[in-house]
Amino acid sequence: MGEVLSQNEIDNLLAALSTGELDVDQIQDANEKQVKNYDFRRPAKFSKEHLRTLEIIYEHYGRLLSTNLPVYLRKNVQVSVASSETVTFSEFTNALSNPIIMGVVNFVPLAGNIIVDLSTNLGYAIVDRMLGGAGEPLEKNRDFSEIELTIIEKIMVICMQLMREPWKNVLEINPMLDRLETNPQFAQIIAPNDMVAIVTLNMKIGEVQGFMNMCLPYFTLEEIMDKLNTRYWYANMQEIKDADYEEHIESMIRRVDIPMKAVLGKSTVSVSDFVNLQVGDVIRLDTHIDSELSVYVGNIRKFTALPGASKENYAVRVTSVIREGE
Repeated sequence: MGEVLSQNEIDNLLAALSTGELDVDQIQDANEKQVKNYDFRRPAKFSKEHLRTLEIIYEHYGRLLSTNLPVYLRKNVQVSVASSETVTFSEFTNALSNPIIMGVVNFVPLAGNIIVDLSTNLGYAIVDRMLGGAGEPLEKNRDFSEIELTIIEKIMVICMQLMREPWKNVLEINPMLDRLETNPQFAQIIAPNDMVAIVTLNMKIGEVQGFMNMCLPYFTLEEIMDKLNTRYWYANMQEIKDADYEEHIESMIRRVDIPMKAVLGKSTVSVSDFVNLQVGDVIRLDTHIDSELSVYVGNIRKFTALPGASKENYAVRVTSVIREGE
């Protein structure tokens, strides 16, 4: 339904027509349907449906980065999809600065590569954080050293491994980082006029914010373009049964390493006595020689045990299990 004009707007329009300030031909031209130019030399091979599916994939990928990278960086990480668009490969590379952090990724089993571009300020923050710093970027950009690139490469390999799960509903992939480049001229993986889809992720590491760009060439994704739609995506989502899910969680928990310790007893000594301890000195504990030991799982007292030996190693024999609340 078109916009309804008020009486004052109608009077002003009639006055403008009568004085010649507004031409009737101009009004007719404005009402004509606008024609959008189409460049056949640069066909848009990615539809809006394709871009939307890629956004869904990398929204999932962003959540995985947000939960896994803090384990290595010991810093809060927030990742979200900022935008997606279709451009030529030359337009993508011309927009890059120098130096850059550009990872060329072999998108196995697809025949081709993709490019992951990481903002330099995020790269400096990652290096600073991995080397024990506060995770602050440099005030002025400079070239990365070989040691710094090695550190960044390890984080990029982890990021590539996390990309498998988001793509699982479309294709089982095994992305492998081929190499890191700091100059965009050395990452010409396709022809300059070929079309690529760019998915931009907004990444924040602590207080440092930057972008991670996913450059996905049409040449690489051509074999699976029919699968890049939301209908196929949701149709192939497999529901996990409760029993299978519980079994999966249990198997993962069984592989977790937990520290255990058996406490012989406790004692309090002065600092001077502790400093002057020698081999053969006796420390008196608060337990008897025939008392049961407390065995801790992590920081929780879980068992009681008696000391002994197994072959040439010290050992304990569990005598009772301490239930929760005891």
